[in-house]
Amino acid sequence: MSKPSLSGMSGIEPSQLPLEHVGTPCLNVLWFRQISDMLTMAVWGYWRTSTTEQSSERQEQSLKEAGCERIYGDQVTGTSAYGERAELSRCLDGLRDGDTLVIHELDRLGRSMVEMLVQVNALIERGVAIKTLDGRLDTASMPEELVKLVVGVMGYAAEMELKSIKKRTAEGREVAKSRGVKFGRKRSYTPQQAAAVLDMRQRGDGYGTIASAMGMTVSMVRRILQQQQEVV
Repeated sequence: MSKPSLSGMSGIEPSQLPLEHVGTPCLNVLWFRQISDMLTMAVWGYWRTSTTEQSSERQEQSLKEAGCERIYGDQVTGTSAYGERAELSRCLDGLRDGDTLVIHELDRLGRSMVEMLVQVNALIERGVAIKTLDGRLDTASMPEELVKLVVGVMGYAAEMELKSIKKRTAEGREVAKSRGVKFGRKRSYTPQQAAAVLDMRQRGDGYGTIASAMGMTVSMVRRILQQQQEVV
């Protein structure tokens, strides 16, 4: 029996072809399945930005240039739970054995060393390769021991960076408070309305009565009274 034709199967080197592709019809079917799997290996990309104000254009363009056929992305903070990263979940669920996941940096999979190790190990066990565009990780060309070392170091660095950002943010907030900057929700009522609410409450009117008379919600009435007490 003659060998199955390889016409149209570009990119397959002779050394990649299974040796048992000739013989019985069953072996030929198996051979075609193996070749089909090799041809359908996909390269997927994932990006993440922390806020809607940050543009994902740079990351998406880099992923396209890296040959990604499908690109997913989320606009969530690095500390968000995986349940809030809908597109990442879709991407990870769709990856198959032999596929490659390309990300800009490893912290796109998580901001702690533990999270990164869990995600990377899970993907490797499924036969999925991981490549970062910063050049620090390429599991397809690295020994498993080196992959774990690199992921551990990168995860620790990302975790420390996040803690540093939180610390600087808290310090900046305290400095702003000391200078009289007000934080929190802005008031949505006038001083005259606040005075009226306080007067009605002092007369013994209930929250519901005050809310109906002032055209407010009960929660707003409570908030006004609480803020007036803080002022006093």
